[in-house]
This record gives sequence, C-alpha cells and structure tokens, in this order.
Amino acid sequence: MRICSQVLVHISLVSCVHIFTVHGYYAFEARIRIVVKPLVPLSFCASKANQSPNPHEGPNPKHSASMAASTSAAAAAAARKGALTDRRFSELSPALSPEVVDALDRGGFQRCTPVQAAAIPHLLSHKDVAVDAATGSGKTLAFIVPVVEILRRRSSRPKSHEVLALIISPTRELSSQIFSVAQPFFATLNGVSSMLLVGGLDIKAELKKVEEEGANILVGTPGKLCDIMHTDALEYKNLEILILDEADRLLDMGFQKHINFILSMLPKLRRTGLFSATQTKAVSDLSKAGLRNPIRVEVKTEAKSTSKDAGQQELGPSKTPLGLRLEYMICEASKKSSQLVDFLVQNSGKKIMVYFATCACVDYWAVVLPLINSLKGSPIIAYHGKMKQGLREKALASFSALSSGVLVCTDVAARGLDIPSVDLIVQYDPPQDPNVFIHRAGRTARYDQEGDAIVFLLPKEDTYVEFLKLRGVPLTERECPANTDDVIPQIRSAALEDRNVMEKGLRAFVSFVRAYKEHHCSYIFRWKDLEIGKLAMEYGLLQIPSMPEVKHHSLSLEGFIPVDDVDITQIKYKDKAREKQRKKALKRKAEEEVQNPKPERKRAPEKPEKPKRKKTGKQRQSIQTKEDLDELAHEYRLLKKLKRGDIDEEEYEKLTGFGDSDGDASDGDASNLDERKEKGNKTQKLKQRGKCKGGSKKFEGRSKMRSKRR
Repeated sequence: MRICSQVLVHISLVSCVHIFTVHGYYAFEARIRIVVKPLVPLSFCASKANQSPNPHEGPNPKHSASMAASTSAAAAAAARKGALTDRRFSELSPALSPEVVDALDRGGFQRCTPVQAAAIPHLLSHKDVAVDAATGSGKTLAFIVPVVEILRRRSSRPKSHEVLALIISPTRELSSQIFSVAQPFFATLNGVSSMLLVGGLDIKAELKKVEEEGANILVGTPGKLCDIMHTDALEYKNLEILILDEADRLLDMGFQKHINFILSMLPKLRRTGLFSATQTKAVSDLSKAGLRNPIRVEVKTEAKSTSKDAGQQELGPSKTPLGLRLEYMICEASKKSSQLVDFLVQNSGKKIMVYFATCACVDYWAVVLPLINSLKGSPIIAYHGKMKQGLREKALASFSALSSGVLVCTDVAARGLDIPSVDLIVQYDPPQDPNVFIHRAGRTARYDQEGDAIVFLLPKEDTYVEFLKLRGVPLTERECPANTDDVIPQIRSAALEDRNVMEKGLRAFVSFVRAYKEHHCSYIFRWKDLEIGKLAMEYGLLQIPSMPEVKHHSLSLEGFIPVDDVDITQIKYKDKAREKQRKKALKRKAEEEVQNPKPERKRAPEKPEKPKRKKTGKQRQSIQTKEDLDELAHEYRLLKKLKRGDIDEEEYEKLTGFGDSDGDASDGDASNLDERKEKGNKTQKLKQRGKCKGGSKKFEGRSKMRSKRR
C-alpha cells in the first residue's frame, strides 16, 4: 500500500492535509483545518480504519502557513498510531524550556497528542484557546505545560501572596488529580508555591494556611476558591493565566455564579484556556464572555475507509477515542443482573468499572455482588458522591492500585479521573444525561491505549443506539447469552438472611425508578413503560415496595414471583449490634402504643346539601341574555344557509319554528301566534343585517361624525 500526502490551500485560508492511497485496499484521511477568524476551529481528525504494516510516506510539501507545515507529519502519525502524533515536545514552537522537557521525559511523555500539539503553541503565543477534545486525549498536560512555561518566563520573582495562575475544575477528585500530575512540573519553578483548595476540609484552617504561607498557583473547585477570594488573603491583579477544565461540567453543576464572581475578580489582560470534551451552548457563551479573540481547537476522530472494490465509505466524525470499542447488549430486566454477573466472571482478570444510576444502587450492588458464589473473592469497591471525602479518596486509591478488580460507581467517577489501566467499562444503567455517556466510556482507552465499553439496554430502549449514533457515538451489538446462571435465588437468599441486604435493595429499587423518571431522553426512557415486576426480580426483592409510582399508575407487575411464607418484619440483621438496636426500637414503639393508643379515626358526618340560593335579577337577566344570543346565532346561521341555497324557504321555516311539520299554520293558538310574530321580527332584523352588512360600519362612522360636529 502506498500513502502520499497532499496539501490544498483554499481562498478562505483553510489548509487541509490529506493522507490517502493510490493503490491499495484502504485509505486513511487526517484533516487539520485552520480558519483565521475570531473563533478559529482547528480540528484534527484521525482515522479509525485498520492500517497495513509499514506504510511509506511521500515527501511533505512546504506550505506558507507554518501551522499546516508543522502539523502534516503529526496528522500522518495520528493516522498510523492513533492517539499520538510524531511531533515531539522538544520540537514545539515556541520552544519549551529544558527543565520542562526533562520533566516530560521522566514521566514518559516524548510525543504530543493532537490536542497538545495544537493548544500548547497557541497558549504560549499569548492567545486564548477553547479546546473541544475527546476524553482521554491528553488535555491535562495541554494546559499544565503552558502554565509552567508562562510563569518561567516572568522576569521578576513573585511575591508570596501574589496569584499568577488559577486552575479550576468541577470536582475534588479531578482537582486533586490535576494537582498531583502537575507537581513534577511545578517543582521546576524556583520561588513559586502552589496550593490545592477543595471542599470537605475546614475553611478556617485552610484560610489560616493561605494567610501564613500564601500561594502563586491555585488549583481547586469553584466553591472553595470563591470562599478564599472573598477574603483579602491573596491578590490577583497580576494573574497571568486562567484554566477552566471540564468547562461544561462547571456550568452544569450550578457553579455559574461562582465562575462569574471569580472572573470579576481577575484582570482582563490575561490568557485563558477553556478545556472540555463536550461543547455546550453555555460553554460557548462563557468563551465569548471570558476569552478575548479565542482560537477554537477541536479534536475529533473520524472513521473513513476506501476500498478499490467497494468504493469509498464515509463513516463520519466520532467523539470517541481511537482505541475505544463500544458495544451494547439488549436483555430483559429480570435477566439483567444475571447477565452482569456472567459478564464480570468472563472478564475476571480485568480492571472493570460498573456504572449505576444512583448512590443507593451502588451501595446495594457493592454488598450483593461479593455474596454471589461465582464472584466470591473478587475485589469489589464502592464509589459515589454521598461517601465522605476520606472514604472516597481511600476507595479511589485502592482501585487504582489493583491490577484487576471491580469499581461500582455513579457519574461522580465519569469525568476527569485518570485511573490507570482500566480495561472495561460497563454501563449497567444508561446515564440520565446523554452527554455523560462518552465521559463514562472514556475512563478506558486513554492516551494511546485500547479499551472496551458496553451498555446494558432494555428491549424498549433500543432506539438509544440510533440516538447515540446521530451524536457521533457509534455502537455495535453484542448478543445476549441465553445460558447464563440465574443469580436471583442467591440474592433473595442473602436478603432473607440479612435485613441490611433487604433494606438496601428496597432503597436501590425506589431510587432507580425515581431516577428513571428524570431521564433527559424521556422519549426513549419512558418510565410509565417500566415493567416493575421484572425490575423487582432483577433486584432480587422479596416484595414490591409500596410507592406512589406503583400505586397511582398502572405499571406492569407481570413477571414478579413473590416469596411465599415469609414475614418480612421477622428478618434480622446479621450485625448483632444493629439487630439489638432494632429490637430496642420495636420494644419502645410497642410500649408507646400501649401508653398512648392512637384514637380511632371517626368518619366525618356527611354534610347536608346546602339549599340553592335564589338567583338575583342580574343573574337571571344574564342567563336569559345568553339564551337569546345563542338562539339568535343559530337563526343567523340558518339564514346564511338559506342565502347560499343549502336549504329552501320551507325547510328554513321548519327549522326556525315558523311552520308545522305538516306545512299548515295553526291559527287557533294565540300564544303560538305571538311567538311566530316575535320570531318573525327577529328574522326581519337578521335579513336587514345581512343586506346592510357592508354599510352598517359606514353608517356608524357617519353618525359619529355628526355627533362630533354637534
């Protein structure tokens, strides 16, 4: 296979680099697009097609645009290698200092990813950037290296309480991770101190530390940074660079007020970097408000194959990393937990993250899964947002140190966390927000590695696959095995033996149903279509809980098999201390009921019907007027039909009551005669109104003019 490169220059200052085959089976195309305007889209598209070994590159043509010339080789390498370009950090322009290059070499970073090759030179060239790149593409180094280089180039040594750089991220874990990754680079700066500011710690102690020691680089979450910035402990007038990592998440989590306050405290003349894996409207608005003439760096992978026989097949852009393989499996709710256990057993030697919808679900499955016979002895660790900070850090550190194991978690572990060597992502419950789907899957296949991800779907949720495809996230189907072992009896047995398991299961079930109601894609995940009976079997419940969603809505209970001859109130805790407390509480409650018996509820006597009030003269008059108007409108409609010829005069008289059904008038009845006279007068008025319809307004206008003259 022969690969050659070609550079095309368009009038709109767009330069493209194409890498394709002339003779061969498949072609790969990597595009670098540079548009010079206030918001500059700079996109690297790397191919996902299979490549033949030992491709021979043609000569790279020279181009007047320096960026196009310098990134053509990077694009070729991205097509061959996937995540990495063949541009080295030591070759970047403006050049990096030897100390930073040495720190990169020690960390094992010699070559740039596309986002690093694009963003670092722009930030070092006094430009603001808005970066949109797939998760796991190396965004953290893309802003840490410029921060260190910018501070290194300062001519004077900073004061102890003078803040020069600010890095903001949405979660404690992500801030801690950024701070940890940045330490080898911050250590190359002489006389510059850094500090991590995150929630969960005593604000008074942190404020005292800031006042005593000071800091030149702050890394933290918006809430804690705002608390510090409300004091006069630090000064920000000489700030050089601001970084907002996971910018879309910063705004989604309700930090908009905090971000606005932080921006108001910072000088206008600064460099700003906005980094995110998903660009939302809020991020776009923030880039307009917080960035000056920003350059947009957009990094996407693109699957494109060309065959000599089959022609060219365009698969379109993808938001997934190059090494990530995405699958989905459709199975019934009652078999979902059995499929999960089977999947974990088949991949027992791998490092796996399993995502659930709620914290209660994580607590339940973290207790239940180790009790399954086939999973006994496997390390299973829980991680969610309601855990205390110390326990969360301990859980994350334990899982990171494992070579194989399972982390059951919520979306708090979906963004930014760089856990080493994760092999497999299982999305047991699809995320409420579809934007989070790719962030979850991005915990594997990071940097230049490969990984797999799978999502479990119910039969009525299959349209989610097509929805994701339209959003640039293609999935392939995995067949649901039919011969898996049923684990429901084991889960129910565990619930009968330990009240803790039973209660956690009920809480998890209720929390899942309520979370399902809050899905952003409610037209796909319709909670009223949930098969509650099968869902309760999936959780191994002994009974379906009494909840409003089940009581007041006709949800399907089909598929649930109740456990016979079980008194749930008699199930005990395995923990003897908890069981002792439960018995004390039951005894105390029984004594209180004896001492203070609840009074029987008396039925309220039926209230006698109130006599109807006699209508006033005005009320009677308004009713009569309405009836008259309705009758008049009816007759007017009949008159219009008569004029159009839809009915004849005889039929008109019958419908208006002027003629008997036989066609003969009844002269003997005086009352009928009076009625006919009255109706005749009304009809005459209607006819006059119909004839003078056009001239009535003119007449009214003339009468008004006469009254004015008088």
